[in-house]
Amino acid sequence: MPTDPSKIFRRYLSASVINALATAEAAGLNATDYYALNLLDLSGPLTSGDLAVGTGLTTGATTRLIDRLEKGGLVRRVPDPSDRRKVIVESVARPEGLEQVLAGTRRRLGEVFEGMAEGDREVLFRYFTQAADAYQAATEELHQPRTP
Repeated sequence: MPTDPSKIFRRYLSASVINALATAEAAGLNATDYYALNLLDLSGPLTSGDLAVGTGLTTGATTRLIDRLEKGGLVRRVPDPSDRRKVIVESVARPEGLEQVLAGTRRRLGEVFEGMAEGDREVLFRYFTQAADAYQAATEELHQPRTP
């Protein structure tokens, strides 16, 4: 077990990513589709453009993503009432069996959280909130054009 904080954190991130990839596969989804559905679940309906930004995909790749999810009965396209040129993507169903696939991870993480003192959980969830914002800002920074 590593003791270097950087390695501990990287091991945690790697385990989280690998778990998400395995969850997607077990649910019969590719990683991008699973991520997009999670994004829609967290954000609610999004325009196809906002979904492209949120996933980091090109507009063409986002169209193919929406086509796949729509064909699978997981999302639907609806016209944007404020701009008929835009399409809003709404989640309409969760992948069949996803709750069962997630059950093991949720149970194991629940055990970790239950084993922590309330104050430690508060610190941890404050970290999750702040780290999510930091990751989002860093991602946006990476998407900015680089100057030589």
